[in-house]
Amino acid sequence: MRKVAVIGGGPAGLMAAEILAAAGVAVTVYDRMPSVGRKFLLAGRGGLNLTHSEPLEAFLGRYGAAAGRLRPLIEAFPPSALIAWAEGLGQDTFVGSSGRVFPKALKASPLLRAWLQRLGGLGVEIRTRHEWTGWAADGALRFRTPDGETEERPDATILALGGASWPKLGSTGDWVGRLGAAGAPATPLKAANAGFDVTWSELFRERFAGQPLKGAAFTFGRARVPGEAMITRHGLEGGAVYALSAALREAVAAEGSARLWIDLRPNQRDTELAQRIAATPAGQSLSNRLRKAGFSPLEVNLLREAHGKDLPNDPTALAKAIKGAPLTLTAMRPIERAISTAGGLAFEGLDEHLMLRARPGVFAAGEMLDWEAPTGGYLLQASFATGFAAAGGVLAWLSLS
Repeated sequence: MRKVAVIGGGPAGLMAAEILAAAGVAVTVYDRMPSVGRKFLLAGRGGLNLTHSEPLEAFLGRYGAAAGRLRPLIEAFPPSALIAWAEGLGQDTFVGSSGRVFPKALKASPLLRAWLQRLGGLGVEIRTRHEWTGWAADGALRFRTPDGETEERPDATILALGGASWPKLGSTGDWVGRLGAAGAPATPLKAANAGFDVTWSELFRERFAGQPLKGAAFTFGRARVPGEAMITRHGLEGGAVYALSAALREAVAAEGSARLWIDLRPNQRDTELAQRIAATPAGQSLSNRLRKAGFSPLEVNLLREAHGKDLPNDPTALAKAIKGAPLTLTAMRPIERAISTAGGLAFEGLDEHLMLRARPGVFAAGEMLDWEAPTGGYLLQASFATGFAAAGGVLAWLSLS
């Protein structure tokens, strides 16, 4: 029986292990942590957004520059296949109002338990506390374990080592130099889907940190994203910010800062807003007039953070300020606090089956590949799909497909 090592027990690695084991391959999954799927469980704290229900062309467009390379991989394991897989594990799904797909349990733990039970039934062996440290001179895989160094000589290997976000859960990105030395080119790992720093006033920070800003629209360049964000002590987090984070990150890196525009009433024209404000009692304070026009204390104070304390009294000018409140973002939050990472193994160093050109018989999958996407189901979908593809590549390499 052919033996395959899968290094990394996240979604990509475990999916690869399942496909291989179902094909009759002896699979061992190695993970440096005491248990597998730790980052998967973290994703489940927000409801476990598995994938998205939008049309496939729009879906693929979320991957930006990597869309062309990921297209055949996601077409081979599309959202419908991921949904069917989850439901095959007894986890029914539903489509939320935003089009995102979730398990009805809204948790990752039931799905992971059922998955590990299936993998056990297929004969997959999982060895935790095994940290891959590279290759020996004869090509053997080297691991550091609580019992000392050990070596393994599988017929093929799949690397699913993740990026560098949330390193305490196991994905540290320390593989970049190791694979670079082996001839596999990689672009530097960078934070993706992370928040940004804003220099709030002390009063605003103390009063509003932890509050959500809902029903707004966020614009950077030509991209406009409706949604919500969370005010933090450092600045802004949240799905709408994450959707713009790649462009914002590059702008901050190039210019030292980026200006994000917030429309607090995206569904109203400025003329409508002006009329509404003009209808409030003119003798009252501006804060009270805005409150009576339907603006929360958070929104009023955010306008002051964006435009200065002296907001215009003229209803027309004030409406324009509401429709365009600029915030200066000074830095992206550290990669350790990011939801995901950009960068990784360059596709040019991989063949169409995700095998390293510099290391025949070694395949790669998941977030360690050079792609990024916003939250919304795109991260997990690509992780599962690349794990599926890498397993298919191994089977072809071993002439078992």
